Amino acid sequence: MKKYPEYILNALAAMKIEQLNPMQEAAIDAWTEGRDLVLLSPTGSGKTLAYLLPVLGRLQADVEGVQAVVLVPSRELALQTEQVFKSMNTPFKAISCYGGRPAMDEHRTLKGVRPALVIATPGRMNDHLGKGNIDASTVRTLVIDEFDKSLELGFHDEMESVISRLPALRRRFLLSATDAEDIPRFAGLEQEAIRLDFLSEEEQIPSRIRLHVVHSPEKDKLKALGDLLCTLGDKSSLVFVNYREAVERVGKYLQSVGISCGMFHGGMEQPDRERALYRFCNGSCHVFVCTDLAARGLDIPDIDNVIHYHLPANEDGYIHRNGRTARWEAEGDAFLLIHAEESVPEYVRDTPEEFSLPTNPPKPKPAKWATIYIGKGKKDKLSKGDIMGFLSKKGGLNRDDVGRIDVKDHYAFVAIVRKKLSQTLNLVRGEKIKGMKTLFEEAR
Repeated sequence: MKKYPEYILNALAAMKIEQLNPMQEAAIDAWTEGRDLVLLSPTGSGKTLAYLLPVLGRLQADVEGVQAVVLVPSRELALQTEQVFKSMNTPFKAISCYGGRPAMDEHRTLKGVRPALVIATPGRMNDHLGKGNIDASTVRTLVIDEFDKSLELGFHDEMESVISRLPALRRRFLLSATDAEDIPRFAGLEQEAIRLDFLSEEEQIPSRIRLHVVHSPEKDKLKALGDLLCTLGDKSSLVFVNYREAVERVGKYLQSVGISCGMFHGGMEQPDRERALYRFCNGSCHVFVCTDLAARGLDIPDIDNVIHYHLPANEDGYIHRNGRTARWEAEGDAFLLIHAEESVPEYVRDTPEEFSLPTNPPKPKPAKWATIYIGKGKKDKLSKGDIMGFLSKKGGLNRDDVGRIDVKDHYAFVAIVRKKLSQTLNLVRGEKIKGMKTLFEEAR
């Protein structure tokens, strides 16, 4: 790897990353020229690190207050970005701010943590700036991630308001996986801003993604979807639909035929969305039915399949959905599910292969894991080691029986082998963990 400043080398070492990719190297080099930067690069190519490392170099230890703001279009992307920054193990603090939880709680956290970096959705950032919860006079750097989404009409007024309240800005960094026809003037980009384009004109989606078309004999494509998922077995699959109501309808159908799935859309309460996401990430279900909210910002590793139950409204949606699979150098499959009155959209440039469903598809394959919810978390001084020790001593589980453990502020999730779920819940019921009585239950 080429020679970089010590702060970059230390961050990469903390993340166990040995080599930056060409896009990330180009972004870091371009940023050192001192101008605003626009970076276009495919989904899954590592854009978060491409801007966090340059932003880290702008933070100064002797400056009190927020020095950099990252604006993102969703709560999930805010949380994910915060976790990436924290994994860099820097001396600077960062917090995420987003709707769906009390702004006053965030205000208290801002006062206690005193972060140098704030990652926020536009509406919540506007709220904190308007109330004076964040001192804008120290904010020198602005990042707009997924700017094509953040600058579209629905966010337009909020974004303009946020940027107008940051008078001390000196540098701007905009990123997206798809180009925008026009960047509004209020974004404040310099005329001589650097533009790095890593989007291939010829390659709409990476060649690592195999594209298939699946024909449904019925206009209602539920049975064809179920047959496809049974054929795919225990591989992880994202099923994209266009409406919140369709998430519920499709999800309930799949569950009725024995296919365990998670559901995810913007109308769900945040705790329910987090619970569904954790179950999918730790392998407690293979299928995740979602709106395009999940097409951006969710860093779920090792997704095998993307299924377009409803065809995307446009090419950008198509690209972002497919970008959930074959991340980095992995391979994946994308399926267009169409009925007789539909056709492959014109924006699909590659010719998909025909995928024939079997006459007698296999039965649904149960997930290996199940998720247990524990009603205590970091704020209760509970750690992953505490949970593992408790489940070993009180639940009779071996290390191989326990999968991913996630400890949040006030609760925790832990994956255990499904065949031992009932036995484990019976054994730990009424027991104390670290001297605390709490709730243990299956997360559904």
